[in-house]
Amino acid sequence: MAPQLIRAGFSPSLNWEVIAKKSQDHRDATILSVQPPIPDISALPLDSSLVPKSLLTAEETSLTETDPASLVSKLASEELSAVQVTNAFRRRAGLAQKLVNCITELLPTALERAAFLDDYLKTNGKPIGPLHGLPISVKEHINMKGLTCNAGFVAWHDRVPDRNAHILDILLDAGAILYARTTQPQTLMHIETDSNFYGVTVNPFNRNLSAGGSSGGEGALVGLRGSCLGIGTDIGGSIRSPAANNGVYGLRPTSYRLPMEGLSATMLGQEQIVPVIGPITTSLAGVKLFMKTLIDAKPWIREPSLLPLPWRTEPQFPTLADGSKKLKIAIMWDDGVVQPHPPVTRALRVVADKLSAVEGVTLVDWTPYKHDWAWTIISSLYFCDGGSEEAAAIEASGEPWRPLSKFILKETGNVKKLGIRDMWDWTMKRDEYRAEYSKLWGNVDVILCPVAPWAAPLHDTAKYWCYTSQWNLLDYPALVAPVTKVDLAVDVVEQTYVPKNEKDKYCYDLCKWRMRAVGIDRYADIDKDNPENYANAPVSLQLVGRRYEDEKVIEAMEYIQEKIGSPFAKFY
Repeated sequence: MAPQLIRAGFSPSLNWEVIAKKSQDHRDATILSVQPPIPDISALPLDSSLVPKSLLTAEETSLTETDPASLVSKLASEELSAVQVTNAFRRRAGLAQKLVNCITELLPTALERAAFLDDYLKTNGKPIGPLHGLPISVKEHINMKGLTCNAGFVAWHDRVPDRNAHILDILLDAGAILYARTTQPQTLMHIETDSNFYGVTVNPFNRNLSAGGSSGGEGALVGLRGSCLGIGTDIGGSIRSPAANNGVYGLRPTSYRLPMEGLSATMLGQEQIVPVIGPITTSLAGVKLFMKTLIDAKPWIREPSLLPLPWRTEPQFPTLADGSKKLKIAIMWDDGVVQPHPPVTRALRVVADKLSAVEGVTLVDWTPYKHDWAWTIISSLYFCDGGSEEAAAIEASGEPWRPLSKFILKETGNVKKLGIRDMWDWTMKRDEYRAEYSKLWGNVDVILCPVAPWAAPLHDTAKYWCYTSQWNLLDYPALVAPVTKVDLAVDVVEQTYVPKNEKDKYCYDLCKWRMRAVGIDRYADIDKDNPENYANAPVSLQLVGRRYEDEKVIEAMEYIQEKIGSPFAKFY
């Protein structure tokens, strides 16, 4: 995973605020280049999701709300032009930036690339590849040749890669158009998106809430349909958190299936908790398109650490005589440590009730196994150097520590500098836990569970990662899909609930803040003047499978959505 960077030292004469302002000015200039100009917004609404329809043309709205699989079909048949589609997404992305602060820059080469693809199709009578003309957005720390790549650290403001990340070369060869880069947090180790470069990326459906992280810029942009398909990364929930918070789809694939060469980050080369790359998109078909395109390109030839495992197109479940499929789905109502908030439990109940009537589907309850111990293991292995590379990258510029950087590096109690023997011992504990968990599966096909205790958290409160990091530790594929939204009239907190432990109390108190806001349990100390906390927040669920059963997880979600008539929310 060599970063291929031109490394430049940080000049102490430069103030971090000056650097941040320069980055923001650059971003704003790229948005000003969009034609026709993007309208100004006089007042930012709490819910931004309906604003684009009121400011964009009917054609632009229709194009940007079309799912990626349909777009590539229409582009290949010349029903749509790549220039037409790309400009629509550029305008909606620029508008999304003004609404939720999710963009680091729009790429000036996108329209030139689109024109080239249109000419290619006319000249050759066929598309250049399976993603011909499809605009794709990219998380900032995925290297683009000749463009700065800071990974959320101000001191890295002038690092410039000399070639693209492997994944981008594959997508470009497939015909994609890279048109927008998106925000990420300081350290890349938040499940919120908050940096000293750009500030906080907020939730499109309620700006009091987080867009998630660390791929929160992608999540918010896709949530506002400023992108239909974007690239995120995930080491503890960084694809699934933003997908869930913004009501879109996101897949954390099994490790070593998709190319990871050419990313900027600290601790490159560590193998204890392996990061992955994956899609955030507006449709399940978009997830499948992304995965199949990349794996069909045989990325293991250039990147030999990847498994030479082709994308499986054959059915993953047995088909019964009546044409239905046979699935055994385990429902994990909670992780045994922290109780989910009422909207999350309601979403699980709605889906489980509908699945219980589907022929061929068997439901069982999943008993979580030592999920608190799983967090101890993973949080002990995240920073085997004691967090020294992260801390050095923050402190090199004098930029302030963001609250959730302090949390993960200084407040969990498990970040320690490990000797070689200590690291090996924790790695053995990881593998022992994986083996113990694997024995529990039996004949269960997939696990349906929450993505987090909350629908989307208030800013700076997302300190419980375990509904996502659990599956990173086990290296299981996990797919997020939207289900519903918070309903303040229905999702009433259980006033007599007694928290199980301090983590549960912390998350339960976050839940009570919402109830304080609507007057059911009002306290004077927190949020008493905000009547709309958590209102309108998307609620999503997560489908988890065994290691290297990514295709099976996607097929299971396809079947679930086909059969239950979809409680899965259509937010647009």
